[in-house]
Amino acid sequence: MNILQSFKMAIKSIWGNKLRSFLTMLGIIIGVASVIILVSLVNGQMNYMTEQFSSMGTNQINVNVSNLSSRSVTVDEMYEFYEKNQDLFSQMTPKISITGTIKNGTETLTDTTVTGVSEQYLEMKDQTLESGRFLQFSDILSRQKVVVAGYYVAWDLFGGVDKAIGETLKIDGVSYKIVGVISRQNEDELEAGGSDDVLYLPYSSAVRQTNSANVNSYVFSTADTDHTTQAKNAINSFLMGIFKDQDLFRVSAMSELLDSLNSIMSMMSMMLGGIASISLLVAGVGVMNIMLVSVTERTREIGIRKALGAQKRNIMQQFVIEAAVTSSLGGVIGIVVGSIATTIISSFMGLNATPTPGAVLISFSVSVGIGLVFGYMPANRAAKLNPIDALRSE
Repeated sequence: MNILQSFKMAIKSIWGNKLRSFLTMLGIIIGVASVIILVSLVNGQMNYMTEQFSSMGTNQINVNVSNLSSRSVTVDEMYEFYEKNQDLFSQMTPKISITGTIKNGTETLTDTTVTGVSEQYLEMKDQTLESGRFLQFSDILSRQKVVVAGYYVAWDLFGGVDKAIGETLKIDGVSYKIVGVISRQNEDELEAGGSDDVLYLPYSSAVRQTNSANVNSYVFSTADTDHTTQAKNAINSFLMGIFKDQDLFRVSAMSELLDSLNSIMSMMSMMLGGIASISLLVAGVGVMNIMLVSVTERTREIGIRKALGAQKRNIMQQFVIEAAVTSSLGGVIGIVVGSIATTIISSFMGLNATPTPGAVLISFSVSVGIGLVFGYMPANRAAKLNPIDALRSE
């Protein structure tokens, strides 16, 4: 008997016991579907978080310093360092966060992110202007009271982008003129505290606004993401020369944080996939039990085939292939169920999750492997039956 004949007999046996075969496959279906769903959702979440980090700038390095009366770094010193390392950095800006209330007449905003930055910040964030202009070096130099507003601020306080240009708003009672409006960042929803609820003003004006003697935060953009580590080391060396204490400053690269995040999410994906695979192991036990029942039911058939000259390997081949076909069909159904379920669940969660080829291939391979491994013992038992004893079986 060749493999094709064994395959046809396996299909005939499965079709002849449809309910029992389906219940046998059910564990395989659930296991394969679970692996695909969990791995796909984790990957979808990882892609979402990667996009969020990318929008923040994977080529950026954030620097925070704790200036003391005896040891401190000034904005001019940071710019001098930046100018000397143009081969490592493409842009640099001081960054000052302001907590305050934004007002236009009786209209008030309390969740707006207000940040003092340099004229290079727009390019660093890879954003564009909807209208007007961005901050200029002259604004920084003369501490002009001008701001660039986010899309939400323009619409909420003034009723439109063009209406906002040239208007005045107050930040904690201090008046600022709007000279530009940033293009919309969140295409889905304009909301308070969102990516469009922002204000950018000259960092020199922000220093005066906060009555702060020193700037404690800076952002650098690397000229080449492949040299991020080198750029980070250069900043560390420069600041260590000033502060003499690693605890007085912190340098963090967004790309390194993203790499760490990807590593954690990949480990989580493997862990969840492994947990889901336990159900495949349980399903394998079910396949073995059903195949043992099948061997018992067909003992007389095995005796007749052996009496007619069937060899041990022919009997073993038949039952192993039957177990493998059962598991494979369960795997295929599981892939279909898992793919459909992933699409439905991801749409409810707002994720762009799709079944990954790796998860599909691994789960299907495991299901086939389970059929071969757990089908071996029943097949071996059938092959070892004595023809005379098998023929006596009722």
